[in-house]
Amino acid sequence: MSIKRNFIYSSILVTSNYIFPFITYPYISRVLGVTNIGICNFVDSIVNYFILFSMMGIGIIGIREIASAKKNQDDLNSTFSSLFFLNAISTVVSLVTLIGAIYLVPDLFQYRALMYIGAIRLLSNFFLVDWFYRGIEKFKYVTSITIGVKCLYVIAVFLFIHTPNDYPVYYLLTTLMITINAIFNWSYIRHFTQLTLKKLAIKKYVSQFFILGFHSMLTTMYTSFNVAYLGFVTNPTEVGYYTTATKLYTIIIALYSAFTGVMLPRISALLSEGKEEEFKSLIHKSIGVLFSIAIPIVIIACTFSPEIIEIISGKGFEGAIPATRIVMPLILIIGYEQIIVIQILMPLKRDKAIFINSIIGASVGILLNILLVAFLKSTGSAIVWLISEISVLISAQYFVQKNTEIKFPFKELSKNLLSYIPAMAICILIYLNVEGNAFLRLGISSAFIGIYFFIVQRFYLRNEIILPLIYKLKK
Repeated sequence: MSIKRNFIYSSILVTSNYIFPFITYPYISRVLGVTNIGICNFVDSIVNYFILFSMMGIGIIGIREIASAKKNQDDLNSTFSSLFFLNAISTVVSLVTLIGAIYLVPDLFQYRALMYIGAIRLLSNFFLVDWFYRGIEKFKYVTSITIGVKCLYVIAVFLFIHTPNDYPVYYLLTTLMITINAIFNWSYIRHFTQLTLKKLAIKKYVSQFFILGFHSMLTTMYTSFNVAYLGFVTNPTEVGYYTTATKLYTIIIALYSAFTGVMLPRISALLSEGKEEEFKSLIHKSIGVLFSIAIPIVIIACTFSPEIIEIISGKGFEGAIPATRIVMPLILIIGYEQIIVIQILMPLKRDKAIFINSIIGASVGILLNILLVAFLKSTGSAIVWLISEISVLISAQYFVQKNTEIKFPFKELSKNLLSYIPAMAICILIYLNVEGNAFLRLGISSAFIGIYFFIVQRFYLRNEIILPLIYKLKK
């Protein structure tokens, strides 16, 4: 299957995890209020830590190893079974620890009903096995099921959530999305592989499983840990501001993550076949796509953050505006970071380098959380995340240049940034001078950026992937 088709299915699959909740979020935020939204996000951030421990590095190893073994059915069965049983052990340990934490930590015990729902979420995530489907590059069936489940979720939200006290129902519905998806994914997997006790090689994957797992856990020290720490040192309202500020970012970066997720098995296969020139060509294309799309989005999102927050959440969430403006440049930073980590270091199996990156990011994140969050609150959490990701990017770029001939694309970045200076100036003028509601102001500026994007691509940037798409749209 082609990269383009895989990207389409992967984009739908990944972004559906954000798009459908985003569709309901304006309704949810107005019904539940910022404090109850903050409670749900605080609990979810804690549960996600236990999910991270249960999954460890299975997401990365699974895609990489399944992609290498998919051409031989016996190897595929053995690899899948080894990884599944290894994952089962860590899931059981994580589930038992989670239940114990509910009764030992007072801040968790007061939300025990939500924590029990979180335990269901943890177990469902284990049976989701999306890493297997990514490894064999089969997205069509799973994507269809996912979209169906998401549609049911949207209907259920409007049917069952009507008052601020319905926030446990809201968290239950978000969990059931994963549970139902897991049931379908697990029932369909028999068409491709089966569990077997023959040729199990669990020990082969243990070190990778924990190295990449700790990488994921350390990464959360400057991502989701911000939510948990913010909840402990401030209040649920500030958590609500911060999580609202990251809503739009998560959707946009999910779309690009879908692209990098598709590229990982393809690049792993190219490297195993010794096709280095094709490998470099794909990396160059990935960088070009990122710069072309991310820069105009960041301009719009930073300039019109008040309008975006008003549209997403309504009145009462104005405290999220500063954090939104700080978070949105992460689309560009993390987008590039994903290219050099997921598309270069991971296929090259430079797991120790990846682990060192995460240690650096976590150290910066923990230190800045302690120094900034208590008095800067949600804005401080946003600053922590931004600086932590910049430190990770610098570290990852060092290891990329150490192991390959790929350097930071200063020339291409400068060319893209300079081309959008006029657009940024006009957006600021629109923001300062155009009167009207949020939809009107955001709509006018978005239309302008869209037209400017097509013109600058057609006559100046001429990206080799974007430009053919423009011609197709024109036709």
